[in-house]
Amino acid sequence: MEYDTNNWIRDGVYYYPHLFGGIMLTAALLGLSTSYFGGISVPSLPYFLHDVGIFRKKKRGKKRIRVYMDGCFDLMHYGHANALRQAKALGDELVVGVVSDEEIIANKGPPVLSLEERLILVSGLKWVDEVISNAPYDINEEFMNRLFNEHKIDYIIHGDDPCLLPDGTDAYALAKKAGRYKQIKRTEGVSSTDIVGRILASVKDMKVCEAHEGSSLHGEPDNTNNNRGEGSHAKGGHISHFLPTSRRIVQFSNGGKGPCPNARVVYIDGAFDLFHAGHVEILKSARQLGDFLLVGIHSDQTVSEQRGLHHPIMHLHERSLSVLACRYADEVIMGAPWEVTKDMITTFNISLVVRGTVAESNLFLNGKADQYEVPKSMGIFQMLESPKSITTTSVAQRIVANHEIYVQRNAKKEASEKKYYAERKYVSGD
Repeated sequence: MEYDTNNWIRDGVYYYPHLFGGIMLTAALLGLSTSYFGGISVPSLPYFLHDVGIFRKKKRGKKRIRVYMDGCFDLMHYGHANALRQAKALGDELVVGVVSDEEIIANKGPPVLSLEERLILVSGLKWVDEVISNAPYDINEEFMNRLFNEHKIDYIIHGDDPCLLPDGTDAYALAKKAGRYKQIKRTEGVSSTDIVGRILASVKDMKVCEAHEGSSLHGEPDNTNNNRGEGSHAKGGHISHFLPTSRRIVQFSNGGKGPCPNARVVYIDGAFDLFHAGHVEILKSARQLGDFLLVGIHSDQTVSEQRGLHHPIMHLHERSLSVLACRYADEVIMGAPWEVTKDMITTFNISLVVRGTVAESNLFLNGKADQYEVPKSMGIFQMLESPKSITTTSVAQRIVANHEIYVQRNAKKEASEKKYYAERKYVSGD
């Protein structure tokens, strides 16, 4: 046991008021007597009390604050990740509830991603400590008591945007009433509704191109716009509100930690568009092959040149934040070159270059050189079995297959989002 010298008076008065008073009086008398009998040595009071041992207290570890945040996390994006990052900052341990497919259908319409896929995405985030599957859409009294009693949750977290149930009531009213609710700032510039809108707008544009120009489903490669950014999506009438900042990138990064001198650095590259469960699983597999996972993310122009005019759906900075949020990625190269060169391998001390067996079709390579020719010649290239068959295209096709349902759902949600942006005010936070 240890004695805390900073709190000895407070503890003495609180726990042993009478004894403490007596000792203080005795010490005072002894101190007075030394003015007449200088040869008597009296120990200083804190050390004297420490030797007595009556105020020894075992230091209690600070209680770890557990916070809870829930959501559908459909078409998971950096906005979801940033919300969970903020939630984790309000406590020590973050528990995340993932709403079931049935609850989403009843309250919002069919999800794009299955519960299994959404669980993989949430579990793969670096800020998440525990996951609760099949969480209810609204936090009723029974579930709230489970959170407090079984999961030892201290606070329930949600964003500053309203979350209303179909009957118009606040989904977090009970948590607020219990005094166990905390709020974070909504991440501007992206939402699942926005992403679905981008995909639907792209489909509409592709159909127009097919009718007027006879182009392929993916459109012709974009060789004219070197800085795609917001303008490319504006073509489809769907402008992104995303405003990338260096601060946000720092918040998502690993604190500037690089690989150790003798670390085995594994490199994997790709577009990582519409970040999905397949991306999480292949990054996890790649990370297990070394000590440090470096992820190359191709520029918007490169992706457009390889896959067509309407790709990528997410901008470079959006895609980079999604990868940075994944617990398996240690560092990213934003705008990585298409070909893995000898200079690049030397610069980053890459030990192994990997690629998954499941990948998007690059329709416009036109006989270009193998992008992995150099690492193959060096004997440091490896094909990695992809744990999932899901791709960005297959996710987009789910939305296209249920086109009418998502058009109707988005029309309503886009109207509320436009109202939000028109009426929103500054809210402090990050």
